[in-house]
Amino acid sequence: MRKPGFTVAFVLFTLITTAQDDFKAYDQKVPESQLNIKMVPVPAGSFTMGGSASDKAAKPDENPARKVNIEAFWMGAYEITHDIFDIFFRDEATSVGSAVDAVTRPTPQYIDLSWGMGKTGGFPVNSMSQDAAMMFCKWLYKKTGIFYRLPSEAEWEYACRAGSTTVYPFGDNVKELGKYAWYKGNSKNKYQKVGQKLPNSWGLYDILGNVSEWTLDQYDERYFDKISDNASEPVLAPAKRYPRSIRGGSYLDGPELLRSSSRQHSEPSWNKRDPQIPKSRWWLTDGMFVGFRVIRPVKQPSAEAAETFYNTYLKN
Repeated sequence: MRKPGFTVAFVLFTLITTAQDDFKAYDQKVPESQLNIKMVPVPAGSFTMGGSASDKAAKPDENPARKVNIEAFWMGAYEITHDIFDIFFRDEATSVGSAVDAVTRPTPQYIDLSWGMGKTGGFPVNSMSQDAAMMFCKWLYKKTGIFYRLPSEAEWEYACRAGSTTVYPFGDNVKELGKYAWYKGNSKNKYQKVGQKLPNSWGLYDILGNVSEWTLDQYDERYFDKISDNASEPVLAPAKRYPRSIRGGSYLDGPELLRSSSRQHSEPSWNKRDPQIPKSRWWLTDGMFVGFRVIRPVKQPSAEAAETFYNTYLKN
């Protein structure tokens, strides 16, 4: 039986399933540009989510580990970059026929939210709220007719692990971390251009480090107490603005926060220097370490269900 507070996200959808022969990597053209989002296939399967018994750094909110079942999806090989996000930002901020409404239309960036770390040429977009990340997904859907969204925590960890059961996707040896991730030990306190480190075995770059990544879920420290073994597609739907779950660790974090099972969450302090009243739902003055990547479920929703989904996640 489903535990209270959790929803299996997409059960209301009229599903359109992609043929197996088409389940391969592809490039999604970014509307109004010559840019692409490289999407890689993540096969359906089951895995043990959460901290392993041998992981001495595992925190209470990573346990007890549970077996989880995941449907197939594509995931962006790279974190969404400033170059790509700015196409959306300019289009939505200036379009009369905007795909978003007057409330959710992008607000101006009141300061340089990249903090001088870099924008053009492949740097990950940062400092945006979960709302802004989700509105990018909705814009991409409106422009392409293909449903994109953020991954759930379960989907994110499944993709990160890529079949591994070790502390990191590449094994347990923390000395290998620098080959795969930008983190406190090698970043010089700056995010870096995406795709410079080695990918995990499913072709996902910077899944650990560089910028932390938004997920769909409301953060709950008792997440694993609220799902049962053999759960399918668990998602903790949002009920309030804070806290929301992020994954992967960032360029500012130490190795313990870059473990596959490590969980972090948003806080109001991430926007403490926002001069606007009320504070922006789009930008995070002190969340310069947060970004995102997108996924596309193989089972696509109907148009009505897609609208319901976006509205659900953008109303809180």
